[in-house]
Amino acid sequence: MAKSTFSGPVKSLAGFISAGNANVVSLTADTTLSVDSHAGKILTCNDADGKFTLPSIVATAPGSDDDPNQTNNLGASFFFVVETAATDMDILTDGTDKFVGGVYTGKDDSTGKTFISGASNDVITMNGTTKGGLAGSIVKVTAIGSAKYAVEGIILGSGTIVTPFADA
Repeated sequence: MAKSTFSGPVKSLAGFISAGNANVVSLTADTTLSVDSHAGKILTCNDADGKFTLPSIVATAPGSDDDPNQTNNLGASFFFVVETAATDMDILTDGTDKFVGGVYTGKDDSTGKTFISGASNDVITMNGTTKGGLAGSIVKVTAIGSAKYAVEGIILGSGTIVTPFADA
């Protein structure tokens, strides 16, 4: 099916199903993500030291809410699942956009800690140990406003855990 654009609410009485081969994208090298190719999909991270750069947030209101060519990307979500344990894996913004929110880093001994992003943080770095990033770690990032990506996740680590948030 081709790309479809709707203006106004869409109602389903039986739910929506996002399934199939094209719903999962394997990231195997440094990648600059796009809304069309990556938003709303499961992004499996299979590059231990990959750099995955989120698209710049466009919060400019369109001339008309029903313009199918508008570039506003508020609400676009990116769902990362680590399959190959990280060694130096980054989820980056464009440097102007920042993260708000936090991630919980857990360890196999039932201890963990929640880390909240700082106002200037624009990168999440996972190293497979103290900053999380073991296989099974998940991070969801959503464009929520001008220069603001909301982040949430559960990342798996070991050792003395520390924040995965930093400034690029």
